[in-house]
Parts: sequence; structure tokens; C-alpha cells
Amino acid sequence: MNKHEDNKDEWLQKLDPQAQIESSRIHYFDDKFWSKLLKYSKKAGEKTVYTSLLLYFTAQNPAVPKSAKLTILGALGYLILPIDVIPDFIPVIGLADDASIIAYALYQVISHIDEPTKQRAHNKMNSWFGQPDENSEINDQLLPK
Repeated sequence: MNKHEDNKDEWLQKLDPQAQIESSRIHYFDDKFWSKLLKYSKKAGEKTVYTSLLLYFTAQNPAVPKSAKLTILGALGYLILPIDVIPDFIPVIGLADDASIIAYALYQVISHIDEPTKQRAHNKMNSWFGQPDENSEINDQLLPK
């Protein structure tokens, strides 16, 4: 393992997703979310972008409980927060904390992600990146049927 991977593992072990989500809710704004997601989409990877979109569209669903929406807004707030545990500009590990927070939030609210939400996220991915073939694979990996 190299020094960057050791540091990443150490940071991720210390990361408390719930605490980060709680403290970052106030930093969430739609325009900042879209700007950050577009800016870092290639670097963050398709899974993180798609998962972020799933969370975003789930939060817009009126049937989703407020507690789940607060978890989502906290995670997305952390994503757009200018100061992270690991700054985003650091190569290789810079977006690892963001991806961890997004993944944690997904698993907290996974039962509230419905087919129309998946379709909205899929459509947004297609409008940004063309016809990615991986969305159904990502759905299978992230969202059990």
C-alpha cells in the first residue's frame, strides 16, 4: 500500500458519517449541489454521481419522511461543503470522504427509493453522459429488488 492509500484508509476509519451528515445539513443548496456534481462528476465516478442523483430525487418525493429527507440533505450538504475532512482537490483520495457519506446516506434511506426516482436519476445521467449502460448494473448493486 502506498502513503496515499494508508492516509485514505486512516481518514475513512475515523470518519463518522452520521456526525458529518448532521453537521452539514445547513450547507445544502440546490444550485451548489448541481454545480459541484457537474464539476466533479468525472473525478467522482459514475456510481457516486448516480447515487447522489438518487438521493436528490428521493428528497424531492413528498411521500418520503422528513427524517429521511434530513439525512439526504445532510449528505448532499457535505458533498457541496467547501471544507471537507479530505479536500476534494487531493488526487486519488480527495473525493473518498464524499463518496463514503453519500453511500452511507443511501443505505440509510434505501427503502424510500422507488422506480420513478431511479428513472429520474437515470434520465439525468443520460442527459449528461449519453446512454450509460451501467445504471441498471448500479441499481442491482446498490438497490436490492
